[in-house]
Order: sequence, then structure tokens, then C-alpha cells
Amino acid sequence: MKILVTGRPGIGKTTLVSKVAQGLREKGVSVGGMITYETREKGVRTGFLVEDLKTGLTGLMASVNYGSGPRVGKYVVSLAELERVGVKAIRNAVASDEVVIIDEIGPMELYSEAFRKTVSEAFSSAKSIVATIHHRASQNSFCKSILSTSRVSTFVVTLENRDVLPKTILDKLFSVLK
Repeated sequence: MKILVTGRPGIGKTTLVSKVAQGLREKGVSVGGMITYETREKGVRTGFLVEDLKTGLTGLMASVNYGSGPRVGKYVVSLAELERVGVKAIRNAVASDEVVIIDEIGPMELYSEAFRKTVSEAFSSAKSIVATIHHRASQNSFCKSILSTSRVSTFVVTLENRDVLPKTILDKLFSVLK
């Protein structure tokens, strides 16, 4: 089962996949992969952390304070940190877990060839995947190829459905994991 979650920035995609991962663990399902979190200083977003869901290892994937690297808006992306933590977490999850979480397939992450290759391999595997994908993904050829995969179910997070979607997605996953 391959599930993509999309929606506008700040709508709750990361919170949703975190709840899905927690719900899976509570039922004894092994889950791994990567998740990204905002970093803030004095209430202002200054970057993004990437975390390995299995080990808790984190890295600063993007920051307003980095000097060099690909730029996305006001952020500079550290491909080294993304690959050290996120790509490794996805690879390890594909190798050893029942469900792989990928948060997020977006503009920052897509600068990494290793990330794109690893995501492609994950989606080609027999593993169940729950991934968030940037709301403008249809404008990117890599994202289009993932979205057009016939085995992918897509959910759009809205204010109205974001509290019920974790259960909906968990029910869908449990129907194939049993």
C-alpha cells in the first residue's frame, strides 16, 4: 500500500504522519523512515530538522543561517544532512520495517539525487509507504511520476478532515498489514 498525503503548507501533514506512525507502533507494527520539523527562534521559522523515526538521530536539513547550498526561498539546504539522516533512515526502513514514512517529498529534498533514488526504490518495493508530498508536486516531473503510480492512494489534508485522516489511513494500512 502506497499512500501520499498532500495539502497546503502548515495544514498538518507532518502531524498527521506522526500520528499514523504512533498508531502503527501502538499496534506492534514496525515503522521507520524520516520526518521533518520546523525550527523556530522567537516564533519565527528559521529552518527544518530531519529526524530518523527509528533512531531519533536528527540533522539540520535547511536553515536561514547556512551560507552555501541549494536555496529554497529564504532557506539554504544541506544535502549532506538530508542524506546522512533522511536518506539513510528511508533505506533502513525499506530494509527492515513494515511501513516506511517519508516526510516530505518537496522542493528542498528533491535537490538530492540520493533522496530521489531512495524514494523511487521505496515506492518500487513491496513495503507500505506513507509519504507527504508538497502541494505543488504536480509541477515537478519526479513527483508526477510518483503521483501517477497506479498503486498510490492520495489524501488531501484540509482543516475539515485533518483530525479524522490519521484513523482513515491507519484503517487502510491495517487492512493490508494483517
